[in-house]
Amino acid sequence: MAAYEYPLLIKQLLKTPLAHKTSKEIVYRDSRRYDYPTLRERIGRLGSALSREGVKPGDTVAVMDWDSHRYLECYFAVPMLGAVLQTVNVRLSHEQVAYCINHAEASLLLCNVEFLPMYEAIRAELTTVEKVIWISDAGPIPDGLPGEGEYEDFISWGDPAHEFADFDENTRATIFYTTGTTGLPKGVTFTHRQLVLHTLASLLMIRLSRDDVYMPMTPMFHVHAWGIPYAATLAGCKQVYPGRYVPDVLLGLIRDEGVTFTHCVPTILQMLLTAPSSREVDLSGLHMIIGGSALPRALCEAALERGIDVFSGYGMSETCPLLAISIEQPETVRDKEHEIAVRMKAGQVFPLVDLRVVDFDMNDVAQDSVASGEVVVRAPWLTNVYHKNPEATEVLWDGGYLHTQDIGTIDAHGYLQITDRIKDVIKTGGEWVSSIELESIIGHHPAVAEVAVIGLPDSKWGERPVAVVVPRAGATLEPTDIKDQVMRQVELGVVSKYAVPQSVFFVEELPKTSVGKLNKKALRESLSTVPAQTTPVAPAQTS
Repeated sequence: MAAYEYPLLIKQLLKTPLAHKTSKEIVYRDSRRYDYPTLRERIGRLGSALSREGVKPGDTVAVMDWDSHRYLECYFAVPMLGAVLQTVNVRLSHEQVAYCINHAEASLLLCNVEFLPMYEAIRAELTTVEKVIWISDAGPIPDGLPGEGEYEDFISWGDPAHEFADFDENTRATIFYTTGTTGLPKGVTFTHRQLVLHTLASLLMIRLSRDDVYMPMTPMFHVHAWGIPYAATLAGCKQVYPGRYVPDVLLGLIRDEGVTFTHCVPTILQMLLTAPSSREVDLSGLHMIIGGSALPRALCEAALERGIDVFSGYGMSETCPLLAISIEQPETVRDKEHEIAVRMKAGQVFPLVDLRVVDFDMNDVAQDSVASGEVVVRAPWLTNVYHKNPEATEVLWDGGYLHTQDIGTIDAHGYLQITDRIKDVIKTGGEWVSSIELESIIGHHPAVAEVAVIGLPDSKWGERPVAVVVPRAGATLEPTDIKDQVMRQVELGVVSKYAVPQSVFFVEELPKTSVGKLNKKALRESLSTVPAQTTPVAPAQTS
């Protein structure tokens, strides 16, 4: 009865860097830097100040900010009170933001003044928010701004030594909202126990150490920036937060702060490599996880040419998110071709992950790199429920495994390869054609900057693949160039003849989701009634 059971709470992640007395810094752009003891003091002040404002265990505190030291402080202080941290996706529409805050029943909002126009637009619709704390990089906030004051002044009255009590490790810690192709956004929640276990497994697999300099390039409002800020804090490494993602700012921080570890979706990597100032920055030695969508071969090769140690990670919002990673042991790499193929795979699973590829009857398919099925998974950090949505929860966990809606294969070495999303696979001519594989083939053409492949209805074949291509600057492309690129792989037996695109569209940019993924839903809607063109057309609207 006298033994201390040591609950797995987020506050425990701070113990190691403080005990080891790490000398590393927390850096925000070029405007703020402080050490780990100061981080703990600011977390204490924030927790104390929130308690003073009436935040109680079980309450929800919403945050609207760009990636910052303040967000990191909220990652800890809010759940350490036993409250729930809501990370608001500021790239959603006004209506969706209001819906998410109301659905989560947030009582207090921490909001960057940059989002004042959005706040004013939805203020009358916010039914649960009682208090607002404003965040400003410029110091004092404008006179007359409704709310309880500015963040720095707010926490200055807090107790830096505030003691955070123990409670049940299964207490909800965070909530954020994921948007799908249909219906309202769904609230994804995680407990302290789930986040701590995900942090421990991530730290083991991604090989982040105290000697690294970490900077996220995945928004902190999205799946806790893949949970890596928690891992970086536990490791006690230097952390750099870039604010809003601007290519020159990101590249400047990589250069000036010596960033060695980051993560992003393919479109952000593409943006970094093609930015005008990119060639002026040495990117060698930068380790980068690519997730959110498949790492195209051409992009992988371009990153390797710049000296970036790029590799894929796999997961989804509901899995916290990391489940697998594609780090190959150097002694097992046979040649350059094999190395690139491994880096593009979804990877081998994390410890404690039970991942299967199954058929429609939930039977395992062969692990031969050929047999495909849906990826289903169990792990101790997967979300248990969609917030106030039992029907969607039942579908997610049908049969006792979390259904990812991804189609994949597993090879003899346990490497997972995602071949498509169930909703994106193209069913044509009695065969399934992988949109991801087609994108990789087309993307390898030297004149292609970006590509998306979707299936559009066809009265004879069911569906036919359509390629939407962004040419490289100054390049000239014709539809026959794209079709010939695929036909060469048909002749080699790599893909079926049904994979040759029926139509090719050239656009100036591809529509993206709020977290930078290709928005194929928007493409389908915008192109379903448009004839194929050989000259740039207006891009589909981003939702």
